[in-house]
Amino acid sequence: MMEVNQLPISRIWGEGIVSSSDGQRFGIQQSSLLASYYPRYFGYYERAVTVYTHTSDQYSVFGTRVISCSPREALYVLDGLLENNTILRLREHCTDTHGFTENIFGLCYLLGYTFMPRLRDLADQNLYKMNRTADYGCLNPLFRGVADTDLIREQWDFLVRVAASLKNRTAPANVIVQRLANSSSSDRLAGALTALGRVVKTVFILRYLSDPELRHRVQLQLNRGEARHELVGRCLFFANRGEFRTGDAEEIMNKASCLSLLSNAVLVWNTLRIAKIINELREAGHEIADQNLARVSPIMHRHVIPNGTYHFGDEEEPPIIYAAAN
Repeated sequence: MMEVNQLPISRIWGEGIVSSSDGQRFGIQQSSLLASYYPRYFGYYERAVTVYTHTSDQYSVFGTRVISCSPREALYVLDGLLENNTILRLREHCTDTHGFTENIFGLCYLLGYTFMPRLRDLADQNLYKMNRTADYGCLNPLFRGVADTDLIREQWDFLVRVAASLKNRTAPANVIVQRLANSSSSDRLAGALTALGRVVKTVFILRYLSDPELRHRVQLQLNRGEARHELVGRCLFFANRGEFRTGDAEEIMNKASCLSLLSNAVLVWNTLRIAKIINELREAGHEIADQNLARVSPIMHRHVIPNGTYHFGDEEEPPIIYAAAN
């Protein structure tokens, strides 16, 4: 399938360097190792799974993984980034609070990504000095601790090795992140990663508080991910009440991947149609600014008929069946 990044008009929405990841919960009708109870949305008797997707600033999905609702989503943030096999060259990544840990801040820094989460409990976050005696004037009350920079220097070579292992996919990223998160307090490598993450987190939060443009970029990208969830949850996954009927992990993953394929197909079709309409209007003398086009979502779906349109020819000819969008 054509990648939306190859279409010139896609540059209006983004350069393909920013991404976000978020989980979407779906019910499951059969017992499965991935299924778990999620009372917030499904009550105390219905089980669900999470489809965790990575979305670019051009609305395309480049990573899909089915996980349990129980673990923290932060474990799977790096998987989609490191397994990206598209032409996207990602530099910045956004998540909500569930995708954030201090270790993720540190690992993203080591891997060359700028991690930009939207933190719900921002006022409760601890900020850290790099020097205990440093005086930041009116900002001093914001700092509640000191990052152990000596430990970072001591373990730097090992931190680089961890980053190299992740980059080379020696082991799944979620496995390494889980092991580092579960390490004992005496583990100096895990302690160094936490200290590095605290430094990077502090710098980011100070930027986030002082830069309205940064806050806008983070919110905009997360909104794109939510818009894609709406396309999938309310339009494309319409059969079986929007639930998985099987408990087989491989089959669930196949269905989740098909949902991502379908959402990308809607994206490409809409982008091509929007480009055609814009070209026709401009040729007719209408002035259409790119900044106005940037507010038009390429994953609108009210015109999409999810169950298709069927046309039947003469009896001597086989019927032609295809899905269409009006």
